[in-house]
Amino acid sequence: MTFMSSTPRKIAAVAAVLAASGVLSISNPAFASARDWDNDGMTNRWETAHGLNPHRADARANPDHDGLRNLAEFRLDTKPHDEDTDNDGDDDGDEVQDGLAGTDVSDPDTDNDGIEDGDEDGNHDGIHNEDADDLDESCVADDDDTDGDAVADEDENDIGTSVRDADSDGDGIDDSADEDSDGDGVDNVDEDQGDDDQGEDDDCQGQQGEDN
Repeated sequence: MTFMSSTPRKIAAVAAVLAASGVLSISNPAFASARDWDNDGMTNRWETAHGLNPHRADARANPDHDGLRNLAEFRLDTKPHDEDTDNDGDDDGDEVQDGLAGTDVSDPDTDNDGIEDGDEDGNHDGIHNEDADDLDESCVADDDDTDGDAVADEDENDIGTSVRDADSDGDGIDDSADEDSDGDGVDNVDEDQGDDDQGEDDDCQGQQGEDN
């Protein structure tokens, strides 16, 4: 086809024909949207903001091992490198897939009862939501430690310390260093070791000696 003119009207007409024929579409890599260079369904801006590569199609990847692929994280507006976006102790994938009305991946206390979703027992089986699948998930998929104090987020929820402050009581000592915040005689860092009643982190026992 030879274009005798490049006037805007003719260019628009040609574009319309190409669009109608399916040649000009976002499914064709040659005409991929500038907002999604790798055509993986996630916008460049979102990928860049969340530490992903907008030039690499990685919609199916799951860097935080939370059970949600990157494309699902994009659609839910959760964090692909944080397995517990709302820091309630219950992993993102669990909150999305558990079928419980009382959990929401973007709300730490979905039913507004003052108890974080991870500490609820949504299916009334005697095990907290955050612990329900610990025996089944791998150690690498275990719970985050947002503040880097060596006490897992889900355990900080249980003992009443802050998941965002490594020294919750401001005494100059990290929450994990010989502190017993709930007064049960067990240091915070060892709080869940061997706790078979709740199944907490038993998948990591013997592998690391303590939580991630």
